[in-house]
Amino acid sequence: MKSNISDSLKLSNSPFTVIITDEKPIDGVQFKEGRWGCVAAMMVTASKGKTAFFDRNTFGCMGGGTGIGFGDQYKDFPIEQLLSTGDKNYVTDKRRMHLMQEGERYVKTPELARKFIDSLPMRDVPAKYILFKPLELSEESDKPGLVIFLVNADQLSGLVVLANYDRETSNNVIAPFGAGCQSILYGYAEAEKENPKAVIGFFDISARPHINKDLLSFTVPYKMFLEMESNVESSFLKKESWMKLCERIE
Repeated sequence: MKSNISDSLKLSNSPFTVIITDEKPIDGVQFKEGRWGCVAAMMVTASKGKTAFFDRNTFGCMGGGTGIGFGDQYKDFPIEQLLSTGDKNYVTDKRRMHLMQEGERYVKTPELARKFIDSLPMRDVPAKYILFKPLELSEESDKPGLVIFLVNADQLSGLVVLANYDRETSNNVIAPFGAGCQSILYGYAEAEKENPKAVIGFFDISARPHINKDLLSFTVPYKMFLEMESNVESSFLKKESWMKLCERIE
């Protein structure tokens, strides 16, 4: 699937689709069952042209399983302690023990952290697999739900402007806090709306080492992606101001 947006943004990496399916891909990268892995790293893998996929035994970590839509994977884990002030008495899991005892301090208190978790638009997708498939390898028949771009500040600016180009309001992009992959959850929620919004993400400090320091993610429901695609030719992306900016992108 060719993208006019991708061409106009001068992307050096591939946008990728998020596909929910019962069909296991013939080719693709998958975490080993029972092994830890970061879904955010798989987002980068997909942006480099390789399909990544997950099932309910290979999503890498609790945050990843939750973030891509395999239900609430935090149910038997004190996530509110990890995100906030920690638990000095935690000794259950040696691999996480130091981190759990100190806490990540991303949220001020366990109570606020619990409210944050409870506010996530949790999803338990009705399928065996979730795929991250490079856009150029995707087809309409894949029924993609989301499209994700990994972009620098100039490219992100272009996407934000384009997302608002054909709307009556100028607040059609949101930037919620969450794990590196959890903007996907917000993307699912937006896709259910009549006028969905795009989601800026990859603010997770723990996941940032998996991505180039200059990049953020921009997640857009597929129907909004098609809307944006249809507007490229008539928009600022063909005008002098954008062309001038492209000189430094290239």
